[in-house]
Amino acid sequence: MTTGSGDSSRCTDNSCITCGDTAVEVTVVELLADGLAVVETGSGQEEVSVALVDARVGATVLVHAGEAIAVIEEGLS
Repeated sequence: MTTGSGDSSRCTDNSCITCGDTAVEVTVVELLADGLAVVETGSGQEEVSVALVDARVGATVLVHAGEAIAVIEEGLS
């Protein structure tokens, strides 16, 4: 798991906000190749997999363990 900006303050000891025990809502800010996306977590940006969902930029997705598992709402982009 990596952060979008390279800032390791959000990911310490191999732990990122989207890798916790609970799923979190994040916003897709950029779609990348190979089913990946950069998302805004509220504490910064992280790179997660969106291979299991039909995510679009601006959409809110539910992420657990670095994997988007559901689209909560579609963005307006």
